[in-house]
Amino acid sequence: MAISADSPTYTILEADGQYPDNILEDRIFNESPGHPYKIHFLRTSLAPVGTAYLKPWTEIPKEIRDEVDGLMILKLYLTAEDVELFPKLKVVVRMGLPDYGTEDVADHAVAAALRAKAFGWNVLFHDPYLPNGADKSIGVERTKDIKELFRRSSIISVHCPATRETRGLVNYDLLSILPRGAVLVNTARGEIVDLDSVERCLRENILAGAGLDVLPTEPIEEPAHSLIQAYRRKEDWLTGRLVLTCHTAFYSPSSLQEIREKSAQTMREVLIDRLKSNVITPDME
Repeated sequence: MAISADSPTYTILEADGQYPDNILEDRIFNESPGHPYKIHFLRTSLAPVGTAYLKPWTEIPKEIRDEVDGLMILKLYLTAEDVELFPKLKVVVRMGLPDYGTEDVADHAVAAALRAKAFGWNVLFHDPYLPNGADKSIGVERTKDIKELFRRSSIISVHCPATRETRGLVNYDLLSILPRGAVLVNTARGEIVDLDSVERCLRENILAGAGLDVLPTEPIEEPAHSLIQAYRRKEDWLTGRLVLTCHTAFYSPSSLQEIREKSAQTMREVLIDRLKSNVITPDME
């Protein structure tokens, strides 16, 4: 496809500085274009691998900020003031998309429905947004509401995004109706599960144990939550009953590659091809 002087140029910035080259991104951004365009792909190093310190957005020269159409970020945060530094910004891709590392997280939790069925478990689920018949298509049982799910489950595994609807969803009201001796696993998002409620249910022996790959605040702020402190001190009442894996469920060489690949693919689909892949609007947050 011929590129002319009139063809649009898309400036895309990967701001963290996660990767040493542009080979994969160049391939994805330029593969089989649907219309003529030019790509200007850049990297800065505001949060390079192996560092905890995040540099300010103002370290990016203004002449670059003024041209950026798309931002790709992993550890960095964007405030309203930060966004104002990028007058042409149209798309932000957070490099932690919902469909990367799926197999790795499922294996870590032993919780994707078909994996659990292979162990002979009776699998229940609750999802108010899936269409009717989704349960029958994979041979699992759908509960009519979330309370029924908790009343009937000896193991609860959380798999949902963190939104205004789900933050704090798994609280004492739900956990307390579990059968005594139940186990809670969360490999989704930390904000969904209330830590105070988990600690209370462990102390009251409603929960026999919990496995948490994610926490409400990451990295952990000090002083840490009382449950985390008890875990660190290996207090007798908690020994063998809590596992914290510090957001490592996704980790494998293949998932790290997927993060990079799917982030670039999403940026192309939304910014260049004008599709709605993984788009989150303010009302969906």
